[in-house]
Parts: sequence; C-alpha cells; structure tokens
Amino acid sequence: MAHLLIVEDDELLRDGLSAQLMQAGHRIDTAADGEQALARLETDAYEGVVLDLGLPRVDGLTVLRRLRQRLPALPVLILTARDGIEDRVEGLNAGADDYLTKPFNRDELLARLQSMLRRASLPAFGPGARSPSAPAPDPGSLRVDPVLPRAWLGGEVIDLTQREWSLLDLLVRHSGQVVSREDVLAVWQSDPGEAGVTSNALEVYVHRLRRKLAGSTLNIRNIRGLGYLLENAGAS
Repeated sequence: MAHLLIVEDDELLRDGLSAQLMQAGHRIDTAADGEQALARLETDAYEGVVLDLGLPRVDGLTVLRRLRQRLPALPVLILTARDGIEDRVEGLNAGADDYLTKPFNRDELLARLQSMLRRASLPAFGPGARSPSAPAPDPGSLRVDPVLPRAWLGGEVIDLTQREWSLLDLLVRHSGQVVSREDVLAVWQSDPGEAGVTSNALEVYVHRLRRKLAGSTLNIRNIRGLGYLLENAGAS
C-alpha cells in the first residue's frame, strides 16, 4: 500500500511495528538512529515516516526539521515518551502531522497512520512534494496541521484564523466530496471558545479562504444548494 520508514531505536518495538505494518500491506524500511534515518531519506522515496523523538546520534526533532526542509509534504507521525504538552507542541511546530505518546495502542497507531496517509493522497495534495528528487514543492500541494491552526501551500505558510483552519481542514479531509454548510457550522460550534456563526457569515470565511489559496491550483467551489467542494484544477 505505502512505502514507509520506521525510525525507532528500541529494537523490540521497531520489529513489532514493522511486522504489524507489513501485515497491513505496507512496504517497510527501518532505521535505528537519526543518522541512519537521514541517510535513508536522502536515497529512498517514502510515502510516510513513523519517527521516534528520543533517538541516538541525531535526535528526532533534528531529523524532522531537516526532513521538512526537503520534503515539506511528507506525512510524519512522531512517537514520544514525553507526555508534556510543550513537547507535543514542539514536535508539531517542527512539522509533524500527528503524534502518539508512549506507551501507545498499536491499533491506534495503525488507524492514525492510515488516516494520515489517506489525507496525504487526496487530490488537494501534490504528490511531487513527497519525491526526494523534486526540486520544489508542487504549487498545488497542501499540508494542514491536524492540531494547530496552520497550513502550508507549496511549502509556504498560510496565515489562518481558527475558523479558516477548521474550514480548510474539513474540506481537505473530504476532498472530492461536497461538504454541506451545516457540516461546517457544526464543526465551528464544536470548537472550544467559539461562538455560533450565521450561515450568511460563512460566505465571508469561504471568500477569505479562497483569497489565501489564490495563485495555487486549488479552489473552493460553491455547489449550489448543497455546499462546498475543494478541487485541484492541476490534478491529472
């Protein structure tokens, strides 16, 4: 299904994850330290990375930052034994797409990984951004932070409000499908600290988000009477 790199210095855990993911149909490479991981990322093309932060030789955050310089859209799930919110935020700020705190349930890891890979394969994401040989990210490639209100388009940061990020995240997760106005309003109302918003005000946020995607191949199309559809005009 996908070519994955597991970077974990605990041999027992590394072998267990490899066996589980291979059983799920993935092709697996492994690295026992950060230096090995960086070497593999230089020579092989991967569709996802499971990365431990507590690595010998080169730590996981350094690996992640170097990886992001070359492959801004490559999906990365971090594993950490640190359960403090500051450590999790630091990993997300460094470019992780998702994280799990050790000890973790392996079925949950598989589910999170599958979800991350599914998001990355949606039409709104440019596959060229994940190729090590690509000189620059595809202008249509989009990566949305799953926790913080941030996104990157073609490797450039998009400045988003909380509501714009929630709207974009919803559209990306349902790329190729129509998202109803009611679905958007329900997500906004579920956000902590967010007051309700009228249906008419939704058009204002959609317009703002369209402007922030201007210049890319991405567009939010209004499907009359149904809702909104995120489409990639540059997708073949």
